[in-house]
Amino acid sequence: MKLSIIMPVYNEEDTIVKILNKITKVDMDKEIIIVDDCSTDGTREALKYMNDNSIKVIYHDKNMGKGTAIRTALGYVTGDIIIIQDGDLEYEPEDYYGLSKPIIEGRADVVYGSRELLKENKISYYRYALGGKFLSWLTNLLYRSNITDEPTCYKVFKVNILKSIDLKCKRFEFCPEVTAKILRKGIKIHEVPIRYYPRSMEEGKKIRWKDGLQAIWTLLKYRFIGRNSP
Repeated sequence: MKLSIIMPVYNEEDTIVKILNKITKVDMDKEIIIVDDCSTDGTREALKYMNDNSIKVIYHDKNMGKGTAIRTALGYVTGDIIIIQDGDLEYEPEDYYGLSKPIIEGRADVVYGSRELLKENKISYYRYALGGKFLSWLTNLLYRSNITDEPTCYKVFKVNILKSIDLKCKRFEFCPEVTAKILRKGIKIHEVPIRYYPRSMEEGKKIRWKDGLQAIWTLLKYRFIGRNSP
């Protein structure tokens, strides 16, 4: 099975080459679809020097958010399995093997990489750790699921599953929206442990408290207003 790695990127000049080097070393049939969301630092210049045939780069003319970048990338996917990858070094691409295995073996259609299942993982800030636990708890309460890490970046899907979801997200609400709509379809989310190397605000961490409120609203909206709500 071919792995399609969707990579939304915004102002990651310090890490973009490093993470791409890690990804290209993963020995799997794969393609990398990068959407540069109108970076204003040196990210675009770094991407222009990528000479790997497995890398496709799309450039947004204005900054539209992570969710929009993922939706853009979906139009270029040619693989069988999709994984979401950030442009920093918080997550370990070598975990692709374990993340894709349940799908390849026919045991799952959707797999989330859980940071909670690997106890030696560090946390960046306690407020983020508590926020992530709350979002997982709320998801389980609203959708009768049993997941430990709803806001994880490493979300893996059979391509037909993700493409069947009518995504409306623009920013970081991709995570709660896709989770809500997957669960409303009655699809079970399988979890596997992953490594996590958190970065600080000074190192470029972008998510903010307002994104947490947006995530809560998104989970509530798709539970009580309707599955096709904008």
